[in-house]
Amino acid sequence: MLPCGGASWHHGGVADVPADADRLRATAAGDERSRANRRRLTRWLKILAFVFVAYYLVLPQIAGARKAAGELLSVNPWFLVLGLALQGAALFAYAQLTRAALPIRGPGLWTLVRIQLATKAVTNTVPGGGAAGNALGYRLLTLAGVRGADAGFALATAGLGSAVILNVLLWTGLVVSIPTQGFNPLYVTAAVIGIVVMGLFATAVVGLMKGHHAAERRLRAVARRIRWLDEDKVGESVRRIAARLQELVRDPFLVRRVLLWGTLNWLLDAASLWVFVRAFGASVPPVGLIVAFCLANVFAAIPITPGGLGIVEGILIPTLVGFGVPRSAVVLGVPMYRLAQFWLPIPLGAIAYMTLRFGPGSVDRDRKLADLRAELAQMAGETESQLDWGERFGHRPNPGDPTPPPLTRQPPSSPGGPPQ
Repeated sequence: MLPCGGASWHHGGVADVPADADRLRATAAGDERSRANRRRLTRWLKILAFVFVAYYLVLPQIAGARKAAGELLSVNPWFLVLGLALQGAALFAYAQLTRAALPIRGPGLWTLVRIQLATKAVTNTVPGGGAAGNALGYRLLTLAGVRGADAGFALATAGLGSAVILNVLLWTGLVVSIPTQGFNPLYVTAAVIGIVVMGLFATAVVGLMKGHHAAERRLRAVARRIRWLDEDKVGESVRRIAARLQELVRDPFLVRRVLLWGTLNWLLDAASLWVFVRAFGASVPPVGLIVAFCLANVFAAIPITPGGLGIVEGILIPTLVGFGVPRSAVVLGVPMYRLAQFWLPIPLGAIAYMTLRFGPGSVDRDRKLADLRAELAQMAGETESQLDWGERFGHRPNPGDPTPPPLTRQPPSSPGGPPQ
């Protein structure tokens, strides 16, 4: 009976193994098909959204651009140069914002400017490029010697802090403009997006500062299920980010620096838009400039097109016209502004990335030189003195050599003659 029962159990086990494997393969194939269908649906939704933006927001402006093309000859070139300079100043301010959130011994300002250019180039070329741009910025910062938790904290602080400042500027402009200019449905949508962004920001900050132990436990549990994540490194990053947040809150000077550079970044960018429109002979009222600029950038944060391509132009042009700016100047000034703000950073960012990875200014070289300097300093601290070296490796007399006379210290000679 025993062999028969054993044979039956063995046969059943062998039969169950292929069945379980088939079920696992079927489940995996079904999951893969579901993911492929979701990716396909997301791709089509993005295409439809892009077509909608292009058809309803961009194409209606082309007719006005054709009518205004004759005014290209009347452009003031000095205003164009000033607009480019303001774009460079805005980029510099954002690099300073990132630098303020980094530890004291972080990369130099020129390195941060190049990292920001490379990040912006990726953001402007990839749909939903904010995530890809942050990933590249994180990689370049860590190559430059910044610890992973500090790099993540700096990028998050710069991005979320900048978004909060943008929404505060928008609400300020709306409070001033609605009583005089009337209400627009876009205002409600932008305000809702701003509330969501600031709510997420506040939740993340409070969660990390008040309950970072719980956040660490949850993230450790997630890291254990992902093979390429190190649970200990994830926990250390959470603790370090929480410590940096507490340091940020306790340091009012640091908070003021973050607010200052974040506000300057947006105001310089908006000033660049004003200058490019002014180059074609029109002046934008300050309230209209702030409202149109902030509306366009809030909606550009929705990951539909790279860098808000089409969305920014489709909101800026009608909004500025609604504030009384001549259409002929707007349909020429806005594309000029986007040429400097959106298109020009793409080739400049590619060049910046090449200089960051190769050549004498590469971040790898800076890190290697820093490591070499540290090793040399350590070696210098451990090097024995010349007397010790001479005692160990100096000339040793042979047994037959005469004994040299002992060295005697000669007294210093007096000014009056030889010593007595």
